[in-house]
Order: sequence, then C-alpha cells, then structure tokens
Amino acid sequence: MMEEVARVITSDKHGWLTVEVELKSTCKSCSGSESCGTSAIAQAFSSKTQQFSIQSERACEPGELLKLGLPESVILKAAALIYLIPLLGLFIGAALGQFFGNLLEVNPNLFAIALATVGALLAWVFGKNKAKQLEVDAQPVILAYLGVGVSLEKISD
Repeated sequence: MMEEVARVITSDKHGWLTVEVELKSTCKSCSGSESCGTSAIAQAFSSKTQQFSIQSERACEPGELLKLGLPESVILKAAALIYLIPLLGLFIGAALGQFFGNLLEVNPNLFAIALATVGALLAWVFGKNKAKQLEVDAQPVILAYLGVGVSLEKISD
C-alpha cells in the first residue's frame, strides 16, 4: 500500500471530504541531489498539489491531516498500460507492416516502420485513456486520522 498524508480542505454533512495532497518530487530525496543538475531544476519549481474528494466515516475539520493509502496494484496496472501497451502496438504494427508490405509488393521495411509508429501512437493513446479511467476508479482509503497539523505561525503567537 502506498501511503501519503493529505490535508482536509472542506467537508460536508454527507461524509465527503475534499482533501489536498502535495505531489513530491523524488529528485530531492536521493544522495546525489547536491550535485545533480536535474535536482537543481526540480527545486526551482514549486511543489504541485492535487485535490480530490473522498468518503469519510467521521466528520473532519478543515486543516486536519489524514493518512491515505492506495494499493500498489493500481500503480502497477497504470504503469503497464502506459508502457507495455504502446510496446505491444509497436510490435503488432511492425508485423502488420511487414505482412502488408510483402503482400502489396512495396518496401516491407518502410511499411513496417510506418505501421509500427502508427500502432505505437494508437496504443499509447488507448493506454493513456485507460490509465486515466483506472485513476478515476481507484479510490484511496483513509488509513489514519492524524489530527490538525501544527504550523509555525501558531508557535510564534
């Protein structure tokens, strides 16, 4: 289970919470980040956040922190859709291009390259759409209610 801390933005009387999760870059976490050019570029851009709604068993106040979990199987399925489906489309397109190139008596290699490209692009679009649908269908679960976070402003007052 992949875990992430989310902050409650709003809640309604029906148990739905709008939460915000800060998307972290992995560039800041490795040991080579001090001398890495990619890390310097990643640090130049601000952190991004994602907001979504989730069902809760109990009422939560805005500002409360939650630990959310998402099964790794969802991430693995999305990765397979994004990476493996286009590869399969590439191979099928190349095989069809080779077959039709020989059948039509044109250069089968050029035909294979063209259909491989088309097959990979079509499969990528298909995989991307399916991965987005998988993301929408995959609802994270609340693992723990962490309470209200402490801010530095409250400490200095």
